[in-house]
Amino acid sequence: MPFVRPILPELRNRIRQDFAARLPGADALLRESNLRVVADVLAELSNAQFDYEDWLALQLFPDTAEAIYLERLASIWGVPREPATEATGALAVTGAANAVVPVTAEWMRADRVAVAAREAISLDAAGSGIVPVTAVLAGAAGNADPGTEVSMITTAPGVDMRATVAEPGLAGGADLESDEHLRMRLLMRIQFPPAGGSATDFIAWALEVPGVTRAWVYPLEQGPGTVVVRFMMDDVRAAQDGIPTPADVALVQAHLDELRPVTALLAVMAPIPKPIDVVVQALTPDTPAVRVAAQAELRATFHRNAVPGQTTFVSWLWEAVSAAAGERHHTIYQPPGNVPAGIGEIGMLGTVNYVA
Repeated sequence: MPFVRPILPELRNRIRQDFAARLPGADALLRESNLRVVADVLAELSNAQFDYEDWLALQLFPDTAEAIYLERLASIWGVPREPATEATGALAVTGAANAVVPVTAEWMRADRVAVAAREAISLDAAGSGIVPVTAVLAGAAGNADPGTEVSMITTAPGVDMRATVAEPGLAGGADLESDEHLRMRLLMRIQFPPAGGSATDFIAWALEVPGVTRAWVYPLEQGPGTVVVRFMMDDVRAAQDGIPTPADVALVQAHLDELRPVTALLAVMAPIPKPIDVVVQALTPDTPAVRVAAQAELRATFHRNAVPGQTTFVSWLWEAVSAAAGERHHTIYQPPGNVPAGIGEIGMLGTVNYVA
């Protein structure tokens, strides 16, 4: 039989009745009675105790536990929170022939994010060289695409002040893992125990890489013995709708290569974006606020439902716009029907237009 928690008015009434039963002649129901005041105070204390016990009960289970208790549960299962990590990569540096780039060299981007050399190098006879670097501060902000310009903030004789991020870019920078991402990995560990290289193992291993938020596995996609893993980095690559860069792919490939069964022919890939343009007809009311809400819901439904190789169902789009705050009714004019996806393609929101 489930426990039914008494609410505050019920607690007050119980304590008043207890006073009446235990103190013959006393009436805790009188508004000006001292016993009524005492009963109300005790009821408030009891109610606060019930609130605390309700909160404690939530901390017992991984699907409802909050930060510190979630971390403790996760540590018991061997799933520690992923720390913030520094982006790594290399810079293409120019200058005088044989000039030395010291290990103390630092550069800064236009957005004030700094990187530092990991080792000293000498430029070649043509005055160029590749310098391995690491972001000074941990976090997703340290990642950068190839060709990004940086300026030297230290001095090195014969080394040009300007440099660029070399291929495949700066990657591996991630913020401290969120509670929800940690919770997802913990639940996956509990519900899908390690099985020596099962499909869920590959997903769990991919999610261990800082910044990876979603992953999918496709056994035998490229023939017998092959395993293809695709993944997204929604928080790190928000500007690219979560599509990882070649540098991100290389990091995940390296991590999975350390864990995969030796017989698995593993290929890690980025999903191929398939933008889907949406035309909303007769949005009512057609106000800027409702449009913003509709676009946010459309983007959220792609994030929630899209999977590489999966058809995008037009019913998702109807449902998303219907969920927009303030929307009364509308019609999805485009796409007119479901949108299929090829191998590795993932549907994502393209342009959104509104027509009468």
